Amino acid sequence: MFDYLIVGAGFAGSVIAERLAASGKKVLVTEKRNHIAGNTYDYFNNEGILVHKYGPHIFHTNSREVYDYLGQFTTWRPYEHRVLASVDGMLVPIPINLNTINSLYGLQLSSAEVAHFLDLQAEKRDRIITSEDVVVNKVGKELYEKFFRNYTKKQWGLDPSQLDASVAARIPVRYNKDNRYFTDTYQAMPLHGYTRLFENMLSHPNIKILLNTDYKEVQGMIPYRKMIYTGPVDYYFDYCYGKLPYRSIEFKFETIEMPVFQPTGTVNYPNEHPYTG
Repeated sequence: MFDYLIVGAGFAGSVIAERLAASGKKVLVTEKRNHIAGNTYDYFNNEGILVHKYGPHIFHTNSREVYDYLGQFTTWRPYEHRVLASVDGMLVPIPINLNTINSLYGLQLSSAEVAHFLDLQAEKRDRIITSEDVVVNKVGKELYEKFFRNYTKKQWGLDPSQLDASVAARIPVRYNKDNRYFTDTYQAMPLHGYTRLFENMLSHPNIKILLNTDYKEVQGMIPYRKMIYTGPVDYYFDYCYGKLPYRSIEFKFETIEMPVFQPTGTVNYPNEHPYTG
């Protein structure tokens, strides 16, 4: 008899499983994929390179409690993510900041001056409904076209005018020269990868794991008291309202024999290429 059946071995399911197991509960974790760690799953390829199978996941938080908790299962490697965007033949920092504007327009503005510059560019909208509204209201149509419109269309398969405002609401604009993508207090990567972190997290003797397992196929055969579900919500309800429009990205992996391929971890291509980065 298990105290809990937990569906999904990603961040939510694994953390809940570890916390319950540490409190003395017996836990069974089921996972449809053939691996733990959810979308943060990583592995070493044949060339010995650590690959994030589902795209890069950068750990960042302002919570010391979260940082220390996960630090029980990994050694942290300090890492501050930086992103450049290929715009008008230049590689400029994203999110848009003082360096971005000065490089793009050949200016030497101060922080106060760039705030005024962007305020003049902005086209204020009374109602913020779509992602286009968010960006144009903040930085104006020209920067929207240079950085956001085509990138968003490639990323989501929809024009920003068709996306809810919440999608773009998290995009910051800075008036300083901070080129970091995130500004959280704690920024790092697991030294040996996310998969190793989750292996350590789920190694408690009170935790059992079933991979390649759809919980609906085994639910009636396993005795348990309570279930915690962390999978897709539409699947839980048997697609009673149809499938939710999830958007995915196609990744192409290639190993290149050179010491440095690009100047920073991520380079975005909003306009001139069919891919985003």
